[in-house]
Amino acid sequence: MPTFEVHPDIAQARTLATGFYTSAEHFEAAKEKLFAPSWQYVGHVDQLPENGSALPCTLLENYLDEPLVLVKDGSGKTRCLSNVCTHRGNILVNVPCRADKLRCRYHGRQFHLDGRFAHMPEFKEVRDFPGPSDDLRELPLHQWGKLLFTGLGQVPADAFPPMEERMRWWPMDKLLFRADLSTDHFVKANWALYVENYLEGFHIPFVHPSLSAVLDFNDYTTELYSRSNLQLGIAKKDEACFDLPAGHPDHGKKVAAYYWWVFPNLMFNYYPWGLSLNVVQPLGVASTKVSFLTFVYDESKLGSGAGTGLDQVEKEDEEVVEAVQKGIRSRSYGHGRYSVTREQGTHHFHRLIAELMG
Repeated sequence: MPTFEVHPDIAQARTLATGFYTSAEHFEAAKEKLFAPSWQYVGHVDQLPENGSALPCTLLENYLDEPLVLVKDGSGKTRCLSNVCTHRGNILVNVPCRADKLRCRYHGRQFHLDGRFAHMPEFKEVRDFPGPSDDLRELPLHQWGKLLFTGLGQVPADAFPPMEERMRWWPMDKLLFRADLSTDHFVKANWALYVENYLEGFHIPFVHPSLSAVLDFNDYTTELYSRSNLQLGIAKKDEACFDLPAGHPDHGKKVAAYYWWVFPNLMFNYYPWGLSLNVVQPLGVASTKVSFLTFVYDESKLGSGAGTGLDQVEKEDEEVVEAVQKGIRSRSYGHGRYSVTREQGTHHFHRLIAELMG
């Protein structure tokens, strides 16, 4: 069976072949086929406090490794630009700063904050200069509340709308980033194994005793969309839950958590206290960095419900996916099957990988 063949009928389908998780060739190919043309998190608007602010960042460091810079231009518009000088390829902005123009410290080339070429010394004799290639490339930028996302290729228009429509009532513009509550985790497993574990609640009763104590597994559901999906966690008894507005599609339900995933590697975990944004960053075939970025809305609700003990839940997930990374190298295993009622999200994920990689 080919690596990238996943039947559209989950009742008949088999999982991706294990070569996807162990092959250096597939790992490299995924850069351009899966990650470059997808939306990736680059920062939040509070990091650009005033006009002229410039914030350097690297898109998926140690994987895509694309140098970018977020700027707020003179009109207050936020932009995402290439952070590479168009003269000789030097990095333009090395630390957060404020500037009227971006100036390369190598040979003095300058750019306006919208990326247009501004000035270059000792270039009077150069013919047909400047041209479009002398401007900095501007990348697409999507803003959801305070969060900023960009992509290197033709980014999909259907990635965010289902989540944004469902969560429109949630005060995204009031979230405050908390560095003291944010953590990085390093997992000895392929990035896709980590993602597919996230995409099913099937393992919760077996792996996460504390989470299972607050979520009603019988009412746990998964909804699929073109480039995203939602797992709806329902609270048990008197556990913390959202106060949903009248008219909302989930009004009347005791929703403890909205677990939204956007292909291929973004996880938006909404709790009554705020948002835990998880960014899954491939480092190697069997090495992954997962950044838990914490944005708080109601600090009084921290430490309650499904959004508490996240570090312990993460340790439990890491133990499982690291064991799976070892197991899939076995000569006795090639493919698995899916639970029709519990693994729709994982099947959906595999179908998207198969479509884009194959």
